[in-house]
Amino acid sequence: MHRRHLLAATASPLLAPLARPAIAQPSRTLRFVPIADLSVLDPVVTTTYITRNHAYLVWDTLYGLDQQFRPQPQMAEGHVVEDDGRRVTITLREGLRFHDGERVTAADCVASLRRWGGRDALGQTLMARTDALEAAGDRNVVFRLKSPFPALFQALAKTSPPVAFMMPVRLAANDPATPIREAIGSGPFRFIAAERVAGVRTVYERFAGYLPRPGGEASGTAGPKIAHLDRVEWVVLPDAATAAAALQRGEVDWWEFPTPDLAGLLRRARDIVVENPDPTGFIGVLRMNHLHPPFDDPAVRRAMLPAVDQADFMAAVAGTDPDMSRVGVGFFPPGAPMASDLHARFLGTARDLAPARAALGGRRVSMIGPTDYPNVRALTEVAVDLLRRAGAVVDYAPSDWATVVQRRANRAAPDQGGWNLLATFFSGQDFFDPAVHLMLRSNGLAAWPGWPTSPAIEALREEWFTAEGNAARQLAERIEQQAFTDLPYIPLGQFFQPTAYRREVSGVLKGGATVFWNVRKG
Repeated sequence: MHRRHLLAATASPLLAPLARPAIAQPSRTLRFVPIADLSVLDPVVTTTYITRNHAYLVWDTLYGLDQQFRPQPQMAEGHVVEDDGRRVTITLREGLRFHDGERVTAADCVASLRRWGGRDALGQTLMARTDALEAAGDRNVVFRLKSPFPALFQALAKTSPPVAFMMPVRLAANDPATPIREAIGSGPFRFIAAERVAGVRTVYERFAGYLPRPGGEASGTAGPKIAHLDRVEWVVLPDAATAAAALQRGEVDWWEFPTPDLAGLLRRARDIVVENPDPTGFIGVLRMNHLHPPFDDPAVRRAMLPAVDQADFMAAVAGTDPDMSRVGVGFFPPGAPMASDLHARFLGTARDLAPARAALGGRRVSMIGPTDYPNVRALTEVAVDLLRRAGAVVDYAPSDWATVVQRRANRAAPDQGGWNLLATFFSGQDFFDPAVHLMLRSNGLAAWPGWPTSPAIEALREEWFTAEGNAARQLAERIEQQAFTDLPYIPLGQFFQPTAYRREVSGVLKGGATVFWNVRKG
């Protein structure tokens, strides 16, 4: 039976709970199928894109990032830089309100920035260079910097998680390592907690009190965030075939990440648009836990490098279309300002399993991965096969994404609930330079799970912040060279992930994050 006919034959029973007569569904309600279920509400304690995208509905930011990756004022009316760059005053727009009706004040923003700065890699750098962060009245946020920090507005605008979202002070005062349980923001949509059903549905409604930035056009996460939809429903479906069938039948309006085989089928459907929302693509990552054997030994990490064939990983996640993926990708994505050809020295030779066999043969390796996140699952399964071919005894029991996110934060030894290895991916723009590159941070227990320690990488990163032009590019190349020695992770290639939506949906913005303002239906 052909795949198209199989979808038609199997979809109806699975979709019965979703189906509703077309006339009964308001045209201003959009039904969206996310890549996986929302498991964490708090965008500070996790770096998952699912939580980041949820947060862009609920919370707003002082600055946004347009499609040219330039910071633009968002909640901010503007700013003044004084004292040779050491004093920066950001003024809030008037009339900003939280969903509970309370005014947004500078005190809320200061508390939010401090909490975010305790978790985010670039935020940590900013806070280390800040003598004081304080509210001056209700509308002015003042940074008193130890020295000028040109990346300040990039830090406040970046879309790589954790994002600097502004929360009420009563939420932002919480420890940054402890998840908040309430989603109250000042963004264009309200989170409807009463309708949340874990593993099934997440609901948002338009916030009538939201005040969009006046003038200009929406671009990336910058510009006026106008909510044309009354209601956004995130619907979790059991598998890719069900999602494709639901989209074709009009039972859902937008599928965030269709799988490669079904994206081709959807492209042939005249009622559906399939396009690439992120021109920077996604970078696959093989992250090793540096706290426990065997990957606490840099020699073992380096032994894995010649065994990794990026083409295998990219074929699994993006299919065989050569336009949908790239190999020969180093620590900075192709076309990024800091990219070089240094990676060819380490990734351009023929693959060789012998060093990995010598390092891992007979050793137990614990790999974690999800059952319900197709892209990550594809990368994970290639890695599991590689480990087994290298002679490792692989402990692999895939679980749901929420469990993976919880377990990857566990620093304990693998036999006590921890792990040795995981695969994931990040947007290319999140790896553009050493400032935003979360996975290059090698500051031990403060780093992203895997917790690499490399004083050399950290020192070069600090030096990079004060460099310009060609000097900055040379430092980035030195960072990359050091990364191939210390291996905080192994790059797995670049792939381009399409999104798919019905033609009556318009205004879908490009730029990396999946956002719902500017979107219309009908």
